[in-house]
Amino acid sequence: MMSDSANIARHLSLMAGRQPHHAALKIPRPRKKGPAHADIDYLSLSFTELEVEVDAWAAHLSAHGLRAGDRTLVMVRQGLPLVAAAFALFKLGAVPILIDPGMGLKSFLACVARSRPTALVGITLAQVMSRVFRPSFRSVNLRFSASGNPLTRRAIAGGRISRFESIPRETTDLAAILFTSGSTGAPKGVCYEHGMFEAQVRLIQKTYAIEPGEIDLPMLPIFALFNPALGMTTVVPEIDPSRPAAVDPAKIVQAIQQEKVTNSFGSPTLWNKIADHCIAEAITLTTLRRVLCAGAPVPAALWKKSRQFISRGKLHSPFGATEALPVSSVSVDEVETVQGTGACVGRPVREIEVKIIAIRDGTLATRAETRDLPPGEIGEIIVQGPVVTKRYDALAEATAAAKIGAFAEISSASSDVEIWHRMGDCGYLDKEGRLWFCGRKAERVQTAAGDVFTEPCEHVFRDHPAVARCALIGLGRPGEARPALVVQPKEKLSGSARKTLAGELRERGRSQPATTAIVDFFFHPQFPEDVRHNAKIHRNTLATWAAKTTPVTVV
Repeated sequence: MMSDSANIARHLSLMAGRQPHHAALKIPRPRKKGPAHADIDYLSLSFTELEVEVDAWAAHLSAHGLRAGDRTLVMVRQGLPLVAAAFALFKLGAVPILIDPGMGLKSFLACVARSRPTALVGITLAQVMSRVFRPSFRSVNLRFSASGNPLTRRAIAGGRISRFESIPRETTDLAAILFTSGSTGAPKGVCYEHGMFEAQVRLIQKTYAIEPGEIDLPMLPIFALFNPALGMTTVVPEIDPSRPAAVDPAKIVQAIQQEKVTNSFGSPTLWNKIADHCIAEAITLTTLRRVLCAGAPVPAALWKKSRQFISRGKLHSPFGATEALPVSSVSVDEVETVQGTGACVGRPVREIEVKIIAIRDGTLATRAETRDLPPGEIGEIIVQGPVVTKRYDALAEATAAAKIGAFAEISSASSDVEIWHRMGDCGYLDKEGRLWFCGRKAERVQTAAGDVFTEPCEHVFRDHPAVARCALIGLGRPGEARPALVVQPKEKLSGSARKTLAGELRERGRSQPATTAIVDFFFHPQFPEDVRHNAKIHRNTLATWAAKTTPVTVV
């Protein structure tokens, strides 16, 4: 492999050389009937064995016609198939396309059709889908099975795999297409370059002081792809990626304790379940150095709970998006010492620049069209840096709407054009340079008196003991909308109990300027939410539902 290649796959070879016998991947085998406390049985691969597996995949794919630049839809299970397939494709210079499996069939097929893959690496079900839904897969002309490749297995056992050299890549070469969760719109394919992955690995390592040899349990499968480059062991969690909130917290806790996990990523929904289980069972997770919690604002109660079950580490919340990650980060230590409106998401990480600009719903071609806001004033969050992606795949209008400077970058021969990403979030910077999240721009309520933001409003109500979750919505047209609150109660309530709770919430609302206008309260048994994290509330869906529902009104 050429030493000056920017191919992200080179990190696996580097780690295999530095720590060849250290475990790279541990995959849980199906549990057998027996004592509930029995150890989890893992299939373990060292970094050397993982590299051999990846080389076998790469050799197999190459021998059957896959070439550099080929867009390849990856439909495999988490763990070894995902890591091996992705790194084999990186080595080949091919472009893996990764789409969330639980977004719904209609959205999934639309994403496949728009991304135009020429190859498919998938399990048997994926192969069948590609035939049944042929119009969406019409661009696919190469198909590879990922259902236990016997050729690879026999070759590894016999030691007959030769080293497969990575195809040299430039930092600006397309590396992968990763899809957004679609929490406030249709999912979009984000174009990642090899240099962007390189920057992500660098910033994640430096921000959290991650050391080779650590052990990670990632509860979002795609985060496992960073671990070979970081030198961390990946312990594959017993979790259904399409239904993460259905996880059994006891299984996660057992894996953390048994494998001495030092690092883990998951949404607030998942970590809240794990926290409640640990507190109920008087369990402390002594090996954890850090827990990274993202996907939605971390509620105050979870920050507080973390002190009870993470005894030697800290809860952190990285802020970012599929289009730009990481942007900033905050730990429990800082959260406990600051006060402000909204959710504190910390200081920008090194190499990332954050600005707050006046909110605009139209496109912004250049920075000259923006107006920066002073500290403390809520506006639109924009970011710039080496992890900020430049475009969406096959979505020119979406790129123009989300990127400042994208047109100049496309029409210029220079790769040095400064691209700013519009996060789609609103917030502000305080006088110390900390970033505060106030809600999604698309979910702000535009009233005649001005904009009302979700996070500053919802925090007033969400710690009521009868409230599981709450969501600010707008009733009526933008500019004339009336703010209202949808409540998901912890228990089913009678009509009279709803009136009582609405009255109590109304009293809370009177205490804050941002919530004094809320007099309409709706009750919903289960909020619609994103599939990826089971944490982001689909507020616009709730607004559509509320428009046809009678509220409890408390004047």
